[in-house]
Amino acid sequence: MSIFLRLKQLFLRQLLHLPWQGVLLLTVGYIALSWILLTLSGESELVQEQNFLYFLMVTASTVGYGDFSPQSQPGKYVVALFIIPAGLSLFGLLIGRVIGFFSDQWRKGVKGLKTLNYDNHILVIGWNEGRTMQLLKLLKREMDFHSDKQDIALCVRADIENPQPEQIGFVRVLNFTSDEEMDRAGVSNASCIVIDTQDDDVTMTTALYCASRNPDAHTIAYFQDDQLGNLLKQHCPNIECMPSVGVELIAKSAVDPGSSLLHHQLLDVGQGMTQYSLQYQGKQALQVAAVFIALKKHYQATLIGISPNGYDTLELNPDLEKIVAPDSTLYYIADERLNNINWELFTNV
Repeated sequence: MSIFLRLKQLFLRQLLHLPWQGVLLLTVGYIALSWILLTLSGESELVQEQNFLYFLMVTASTVGYGDFSPQSQPGKYVVALFIIPAGLSLFGLLIGRVIGFFSDQWRKGVKGLKTLNYDNHILVIGWNEGRTMQLLKLLKREMDFHSDKQDIALCVRADIENPQPEQIGFVRVLNFTSDEEMDRAGVSNASCIVIDTQDDDVTMTTALYCASRNPDAHTIAYFQDDQLGNLLKQHCPNIECMPSVGVELIAKSAVDPGSSLLHHQLLDVGQGMTQYSLQYQGKQALQVAAVFIALKKHYQATLIGISPNGYDTLELNPDLEKIVAPDSTLYYIADERLNNINWELFTNV
């Protein structure tokens, strides 16, 4: 192999591994040297401020519109022997670096290695394959119809890639209680945290950790063992513990056939009537009867429960004479989530 080819390979190898600072320095040097050589060649029109960078870009990239070109013989040599060859190499290097950067960022996002810049988002912690995928699907559809759009992020320990790269944020960690790793998932900024791991003990420790990092978030923890959920509730009363209801549904369906289908439709946003909630923002207290009739008459929705002060005070099937105070939470069944409620209609029932 000739010395020239060896030097060429060495130069290209060093060029490909050049850090960004070196690429920037090389670009500045190329621009400065091009201006100096064109000035020394007498190309006064090409080195004018309004023409120089434009000429350099279209020439170095070999686009060559032809509106500007060197007029002197030395200028033609400068363009042919330096500006075009060096510019073409530098242009290709810059394009490759930019594409490589975005490709690398995309791969990091898919592998869960990036830090999410999310705020007021829904954070799902844990991976249970089909169940987690269904949860993400339901959350995504809820956000499609919700007036207050929120980002959705998934944080896992499993060795997987982002199951929905274009729709959710994804972070892979080694420990759900590591400050450095959980900061990448924005645990302190989440408005809602859903914890559903494969091990109740991990769910317990993760819930305690999240409660300490973000006590204001609406935290939901799913347990296989209801007793652990009750234990967590004693220490963190603000956490909503979700018990496993499989056995209860089996018993209910045995006595009342079709109950499992009923509960499935109540929770499946993709089919049938679905359960939602909203805050009563009327200016005056009303009886349940007035709220019930207004929801049914004007929005084809059915009131099934109210919470005067947080979800812990939920009352299903309340008496028609019960008073609904402003800021109470209303639980209802409807085809879709209700937005932009006209509360004045409720006082004219």
